[in-house]
Amino acid sequence: MYARAAIGLVPGFNRPGWLPDTVLERQGVTVDRAHLAEYDRVCGFRLCDTLPVTYPHVLAFPLAFRLMSRRDFPFPVVGLVHVANRIELHRPIDAGEALDLSVHAADLREHPRGRQLDVVATASVDGEVVWRDVSTYLRREGKGSGRRRESEPAEPPPASARWRLGPRVGTDYARVSGDHNPIHTSRLGARLFGFARPIAHGMWSKARCLAALEGRLPEAYTVEVAFKLPVLLPSTVAFSAAPEWTFTLHGAKSGKPHLTGSVTAA
Repeated sequence: MYARAAIGLVPGFNRPGWLPDTVLERQGVTVDRAHLAEYDRVCGFRLCDTLPVTYPHVLAFPLAFRLMSRRDFPFPVVGLVHVANRIELHRPIDAGEALDLSVHAADLREHPRGRQLDVVATASVDGEVVWRDVSTYLRREGKGSGRRRESEPAEPPPASARWRLGPRVGTDYARVSGDHNPIHTSRLGARLFGFARPIAHGMWSKARCLAALEGRLPEAYTVEVAFKLPVLLPSTVAFSAAPEWTFTLHGAKSGKPHLTGSVTAA
């Protein structure tokens, strides 16, 4: 799939101007307990028999990547920017349950900096949708690539915790997620896309924030995040959470936002 994604960058590779109506599925996906334990360790979750809300995203990632690597997908997957993610957890999912996974693309739309689309994944048990994930990707295009003038950023909230992130955050998450994008694992790869150092995966940042709230969240909820500035590795970040279940991740010294999120009970 990565070879196919690289071929998609070749000039003259014709693509349609619309989203495919393709739906990719996998039936009866079971959880490898050793892999789950490693994911929990990398993201900071406690070991238990209930899946972290972000874990099915990892199970669905091969389908999502295959969909975005297809010839009939409107953009090359390399270069798409993951700008937001929303997960709806309808009930706790036990690690022993077999999941039916489905992935499709939706809602290609204009954006001030290019075009956006959603990749929608669901996990079902015995025909019941128990989890739904919407990842929003931005395709930057010349007509809207200029930076917009924005107001001065607000003062970040007081930190609930500070985390020192080493360079292994990128490679460790790549290993457990299957997402080996070189901007997360290679200094050279990061530089090719304009980053001084590798950057943390956005879904790792979301998972780490939710791990910090573990044990205090409702059994069914929706969690939405917007990915702001990338987290360069290594670095120190500050996590802040408010009682009404909003949370942020920002630079410990600069205060610049990396992620903003909210949780809404179902």
